[in-house]
Formats: sequence, structure tokens, C-alpha cells
Amino acid sequence: MKSDTGATTPGANEIGTIRKSWRGRTTVALVYPNRYHVGMSNLGLQSVYGLLNGFDDVVCERVFLPEDGESAAARLTTLESGRPVAEADIVAFSISFESDYPHLLSLLERAKIPLLASQRTEHHPLVIAGGVACFLNPEPISPFVDAFLIGEAEGILPHFMEAFRSGTERRALLMAIARGVPGAYVPAFYRVTYTPAGTIDAFEPAADVPARIVRPFVGDLSQTATCSTVVTPDTAFGRAFLVEVGRGCPHGCRFCSAGFVYRPPRFRPVAALARSMREGLRHTDQIGLVGAAVSDLPGIGALCAQFAGTHTTISFSSLRADALSPELGNALKQGGVKTATIAPEAGSERLRRVINKGITEDDVLNAAETLVAHGIPNLKLYFMLGLPTETPADVEAVVDLVKRVKHRFLQVSRSRRAIGTITVSVNSFVPKPFTPFQWAAMAEIGTLKARIKKIKAELNRVPNVRVHSDIPRWAYAQALLARGDRRVAEILSRVHALSGNWAQALKVVAVNADFYVGRERDLDETLPWDFIDHGVSKAFLKQDYQRALDGRPGVVCRMDSCRLCGACGDEPPGADSSQETLHSKS
Repeated sequence: MKSDTGATTPGANEIGTIRKSWRGRTTVALVYPNRYHVGMSNLGLQSVYGLLNGFDDVVCERVFLPEDGESAAARLTTLESGRPVAEADIVAFSISFESDYPHLLSLLERAKIPLLASQRTEHHPLVIAGGVACFLNPEPISPFVDAFLIGEAEGILPHFMEAFRSGTERRALLMAIARGVPGAYVPAFYRVTYTPAGTIDAFEPAADVPARIVRPFVGDLSQTATCSTVVTPDTAFGRAFLVEVGRGCPHGCRFCSAGFVYRPPRFRPVAALARSMREGLRHTDQIGLVGAAVSDLPGIGALCAQFAGTHTTISFSSLRADALSPELGNALKQGGVKTATIAPEAGSERLRRVINKGITEDDVLNAAETLVAHGIPNLKLYFMLGLPTETPADVEAVVDLVKRVKHRFLQVSRSRRAIGTITVSVNSFVPKPFTPFQWAAMAEIGTLKARIKKIKAELNRVPNVRVHSDIPRWAYAQALLARGDRRVAEILSRVHALSGNWAQALKVVAVNADFYVGRERDLDETLPWDFIDHGVSKAFLKQDYQRALDGRPGVVCRMDSCRLCGACGDEPPGADSSQETLHSKS
């Protein structure tokens, strides 16, 4: 079905949509604060959709950011039945990226729900939020959300729905959620005070609720399958049936929050994954294997080999350059993949040691050769700029590495009589919570612009090489939302009131954005997200940050209860998670 603008109507070509009557059931409007084609590419959203609808007494319907051209005055409705979002019992936001935080305010306004949680009454839905952005730092949007669910949904939703069924008045319900639901964080029950310097002095409960929020996680994934609930061609993955191979990553790249908040890494057995893939092939011939470390799955080559010659297209959300086996290359070739991504992240060996990437230049060059030799004509190389300790020489190393990849690329391409394109993606580094780099400052916008300009000037002259980059001022906004505390909500409110004009909002709000973005944090400072316990101790992250600054590689997670970082139980010496109130030591 096509809309008047010629775009595909969201939901028109779906397979597997769940439809239930609202009568007599708890109704949940599951909101992804971005467009339909982005949201339906998110396996987390699909998983929560299936889990909620798995309760007999719950009906869950989806909501997305309205498409361009849709009237701002139009009421916000659910995709399945077209009901007004404000009529639902629960409005649940699934937020993957900090850049979607402003959309939360826009969607609440369109739904005619008060933006501030403190202004909602018994007549309004309960507004909750989850997703990896909330796992990292919910504080910038905490005034707008009644309750956050922090952790993996399988371990939270049964407890949450049990609490919601109590049917008590709003404050009593929130108290029951805060006390009885694992991973639940109700901002109204916590108080934050600040030092004269503006850092956090204390974060403490203002009621009888837990001092720390401990994330639930599924220790054994072998008994659960996380797959697409709905298959639709109108997404970034096309008609692919998505299958999660595991959670977490063992490599410990120091910039990557997924490598730390999902510890310990867990993978599903190959036999279970094969069953899920065969189930997906009942609906489509495209399978997407999803995870932070797909190529680390034990037996990944054998899994792909099971589907060789079956006219099955298999794609991968992530592949490491040092793990690109012939089996994976054959799977990509069979799937007709035309472009594959290699992520060196940094140009020099020195800087790759700083970020603990764990791959060498030879790994990158060999991966490029393997991909082209398997008939994949186009490569995408992903780099970050502004990484801690980065120098002009490291920036020049990006150019040199791309040229060496191009040379190897041409050697193989000429023998196949087909020369493709190398696309270089250059992105600004944003320090993220729960990583060893959470204390680092973000590079200045002017510095990032100059380094992007230099790379473009050098590489735009190279045939068959294209350079794309992000916009540093938007990366700055992302860093503000990733690293801010509750005071940043004032900036978000003003951005919303000014229809997305960040520059004007930053001028008129008294909150200093540079305080959050461009300042290196003291190692003893209480951080806005310190009240969340993802298992990895702060002491371990401090030690790894110092190793990074010294240019030493980090610890690779062995996934065997090594007890080094704390995620598998015992914390390393020096960690202190017993405090009931988090106080600044500065």
C-alpha cells in the first residue's frame, strides 16, 4: 500500500503482526521514537513486542515517529488498531540512541500526555522507558519518565506486569514497581545534590527504595530464542528474519558500551540457532544474524555451512576483520552481498592498542582481500576521530591505511575484472558511560572538523574511494545526552520548545553544555549513572582507563568466570559497591 506521498505505508506489508482486542486487557503502546523503517530494524523492539503480547491479559501495539509530511496536529495512534496512544494503560518507550531523546518529548506532546511525570494524574497512562540508551544513562530524560526498566526484558517484564496488575493508585503503584521489580528505577524517589563546582555531591533515595539499580540479565540464553516477531520489507534489513546469536562481546573495546553492560558475553548453541533460522525460512529466504560479536559465535562457520546451497541469504550485523573465515566469506557470497564493512576504528597500531581494538593492519588488509576474493566488490571502512590520545600522526595513519587497503583491493579486483568502491566512514568519538573512556573529554568541534577536512582532502583524490563523515556538532549533542545529569533535561525542554533548534537552546539555557561534553572527569567523581550496577566494577574500568592512557592492551573477557571485572561475581580488589549513598570524594 502506498501513501499519498508515494511512500510505503508503515505496517502495510508485514508478516506476523499480532492483533488482540483491547477489551478486558492491559493495553501497552510500545513506542520507538524514530521512523518505522528504523524501529522495525531493531530486534530489541520486536522482542519486547512479542514478550508483552505473550501475556494473555496484555495487548501491545506499536507506535513510531510520524512520517514526514504528516500533520503535526494529527493525533498519535497505534499502528495495529489506530487507537489514540493516550488511551493505553502504559506507554512504553524503547530507546536505542540518545539522539532519540528529543523525540520522546515530541511524541508525548502529540499524544496529549503531560511532558513532566510530576504533572501526570490517575487519568494518564504510565510512561515507562527501556532500551540500551536508558541502560547507560537515563538521567537527562528522568523528569519525563515515570519509571525506567534497566536490564534485559526477559528478567523484568513478568515482574513489572505482576506489579501493574495490583491496580493501586499511581504513587503506590510506582512505589511497588521501585521496590519489587528488578531493574526498575523511578526517578521521583531519588534525590540528587551538587557540589559548588557543579559535580554530583550525592545521589540517594528519597523513599524506601533500593540505593542501587541492579540490572537483570539472562544467564543462559540456550532456553530462549530472540527472533523477529514481524517480518517486513520496509526496513534497513529488507525482508530478513532476524536471529540474535548472543549478547555481549568478549573483546573489551574501550569505546564500546555494549562490550561492558552486557557482560558476561553469552552465545546461543548452534543447534538452537539453526532451529530459529529454519523457522524464519518459513516466511522469507533472508536471515539476519544479529549480535555485537557475531563472528565470535563458536561454530559460526558450521552454522552457515548448514544452509549452503539452499538459496538462503545470510547477513551479519557485525564481523571482525580477524575472524573473517572462508565459511563466512562463502555465506556472504551466497547471499549476494555487494558491500561489507571492516571497522579498523583507528589508523595506527598505537591507537588501536589504546582503544583495545585487538586487530592489526595485516588483519584489515587480509579481510579486504578475502571479501573481494569472495565476490564482494565494495568495501566500507569505519573510523573514529577524536579518540583519547589521538595525534595528527594518527589522523594521517587513517589516510595511509585506506591507501594500503585500496592497493590490496585493486590487486584482487583486477584479477576478477571488477573494481568496486571503498567508502570511508569517519565519525566523531563520543565517550560513553560504563566504558573505560567514560572519564575522557570529547574532542572540540573545531578539532574534529579540521581532522575530517584533512582526511577528505587526502582521500577524495583517490579513485574509487569516497569519504562520508558525521557532523561534529550533532555528535556534541549526542555526547551531552550520553554524559549529562538531570539538569540536561532543561536543555532538552528548551530544544523541544524551540522546535529542535539546539544552537538557540544552548544560548538561552543556564546549563553549561561544555561542562558535560568537553571536560575530562576526575576518576573519583560521582558520575550521573553510578547508581546503576551492570556488574562491571568502577575500579576495573578505572584500571583499564589507565592502561589505555599508558598504551597497553586491555583484558579480553574469557567468558569463564574469571572474576577480573566483577561481572561474573566477585569484584577485583579496590571495588566498593556496598555504599548505600554515592558520595563525591572530591
